[in-house]
Amino acid sequence: MKVLLIGTGSVGEAIALVAARRPWLEQMVLADFNPERASEVQKKLGDPVKFPVEKVDARDTANMIELGRKYKVDLVMSAVNCNVNNFIFDAAYEVGCQYMDMALGDLGANMGKYLFDRAAKWEQKGLLAILGMGMDPGVSDIFAKYAEKHLFDEIDEVGIRDGAAMEVKGYPFAPTFSVYDAIEECTDPALVWEKDKGWYDVEPFSDPEIFPFPEGIGPLEVVNVEHDEVVLVPRWVKCRKVTFKYALGGLFTSVMNTLKILGLNSYEPINVKGVSVAPIDVVAALLPDQAKIGPLMTGKTCAGTFVSGWKDGIPRKVYLYQSTDNQLSMKNYGIQAVSLQTGIGPVIAMELLANGTWQGKGVLGAEAFDPDPYLALMPEYDFPYGMVEM
Repeated sequence: MKVLLIGTGSVGEAIALVAARRPWLEQMVLADFNPERASEVQKKLGDPVKFPVEKVDARDTANMIELGRKYKVDLVMSAVNCNVNNFIFDAAYEVGCQYMDMALGDLGANMGKYLFDRAAKWEQKGLLAILGMGMDPGVSDIFAKYAEKHLFDEIDEVGIRDGAAMEVKGYPFAPTFSVYDAIEECTDPALVWEKDKGWYDVEPFSDPEIFPFPEGIGPLEVVNVEHDEVVLVPRWVKCRKVTFKYALGGLFTSVMNTLKILGLNSYEPINVKGVSVAPIDVVAALLPDQAKIGPLMTGKTCAGTFVSGWKDGIPRKVYLYQSTDNQLSMKNYGIQAVSLQTGIGPVIAMELLANGTWQGKGVLGAEAFDPDPYLALMPEYDFPYGMVEM
């Protein structure tokens, strides 16, 4: 398989490092707006032929079409902010190859609308786009499909529940994933789906509950946050309700509320002493780079899917999860835990596409595929999953 990787930030780097160890990868083009960053990743990989570097503008569809055709790629992978996915998606269509991303653009129930609206065109052309194939969304959605297939006769609720016991030395506040994604998810209205109501907004950080995370993380308060699974899961998993709750902590929620009040979550440029700058870019510039904080991090991160319902007439509740330890992540790949956890998700999906196990046409989520071969591959990637009966 030949892959055009758009973006070589912390997660893009993880994708490249993990894929490099798999025999199905023929070539991966490291494309970034900052070619120096892509060259840093290439240096770690040590193979400039297999991992060529190109400069790319993810808003320039023609630029990406040119690169896709130049390298005759089989897949275009978006590893940049989801706000530019539409451009990358359109480029893959014109190249005539597969497409994959790790998150949906737009807000609320409209997340991914531009891409879903073009599903018929992709199907007619015999092409496949897989949306939201990271850790969550992605692996969390596959857990939901696995639960539907094997663990339940009826599902009441699919609830994604994420938590961590992690610290970043020297930084009282340091998001461990994309600053842009963190700010958007935590300042937009949260989203819930119910079979009888459809999608509806709720207040961010609402409906707190204590969730008992495994792997020694322990009980943490989780709250409603906008997230992609609430849009994706109901399309392919039969259930009555879908929610997403995150254990953020008081400091994190306080900072996010302050950013929103001050308008620092805005992408609209403002004039500051003659310089035009987007407030959110200022916030991002002031915070540590997720690709550089790995050596300062300690602890574990856990992402998973809580499912409640009925099996053989008996009520059942389970939590399917994946937990990554930062110490092991740094030892094995030199990548911090959250980035590695997110990056492995799409690479396993690439392997299933490369060997023909996953096939399809149109615009689909991870839930549209058989979850069994995916879970079977996870241990091979030193990416084990667990399940707890609640």
